[in-house]
Amino acid sequence: MTDISDTIDEGARRVLGLSKAAKPRPFELGSPGEARSDYDRGAKELNGEPEAVASIVDRVIEGPDGPITVRIYRGIDAQAEPGPSLLYLHGGGWVIGNLESHDEICRWFANGAACTVVCPDYRLAPEHKFPAGLGDCLATLAFMGDQADVLGIDRERIAVAGDSAGGNLAAVVALMSRTGKAPGISAQLLLYPNTDAAQTADSYRRYAEGFGLTKATMRWFRDHYIRTMDDIEDWRVSPLRAPNLAGAPPAFVAIAALDILADEGTAYAERLREDGVAVVLRQFPTQIHGFVSMGRYIPAARTAVEDAISAWRQIEALR
Repeated sequence: MTDISDTIDEGARRVLGLSKAAKPRPFELGSPGEARSDYDRGAKELNGEPEAVASIVDRVIEGPDGPITVRIYRGIDAQAEPGPSLLYLHGGGWVIGNLESHDEICRWFANGAACTVVCPDYRLAPEHKFPAGLGDCLATLAFMGDQADVLGIDRERIAVAGDSAGGNLAAVVALMSRTGKAPGISAQLLLYPNTDAAQTADSYRRYAEGFGLTKATMRWFRDHYIRTMDDIEDWRVSPLRAPNLAGAPPAFVAIAALDILADEGTAYAERLREDGVAVVLRQFPTQIHGFVSMGRYIPAARTAVEDAISAWRQIEALR
């Protein structure tokens, strides 16, 4: 285990200290329901004060197996005519997380990019294992395409973003958009994405404990998500294992260096480049996993979103 005295952001150190003082139950020692309750309480403490946006509307859309609630944010400076939009997929190991836990990030994207953000409350594991949640994300993308005129968005300027497990889903949605069976994705913005369910990268050894997300917790998340161990090889679970990434949308990838997912996120960015996809890779050398959801204590949370928006604008300018 890497010692916590290694270079670490002061805000991240404070978050880890607060967590240690609270003596939380590790997610893997409780039920999924208990993990959700614990996470929701922590998320309220870590998020800052909600930033005003032009509008927020919750809608219920039809999913592959029933209704899905989606939250639609309109940025303060979003243009009146059809403009850019972002499908945001929240993190939480496919087991925890919801519309409230990632509300702050969605507000930042809506205002910073002057766009419309759509965030689905996709189904969670283990009650709904792979590929249920992914199906809900794809249904939300289809909704954005079908209702583009009503939503005031340009069908040709839909990007996808997500953090952690949401980054995993975003990467998979971006790859699946190549088939033409769903609206095209113009850009993918991935925040410390999970890209390989095998969990064998060296960062799992370096940061196994003491940096927030642990190796044991990540295994618990994965084992709730997959149906059998065979799913690990499925690129829709492990996009790093896709045979070819060519034709994927241009990407922004943010990496928290002190994170068990650091190596697989970096490897995914490198694979994209090798397969001819334009990539902006941004390393945050002093940050821990999940830092973008810790805006109350970590200023770099907002910086990461701003960097993602800047990369998105560069991608738009080259279209």
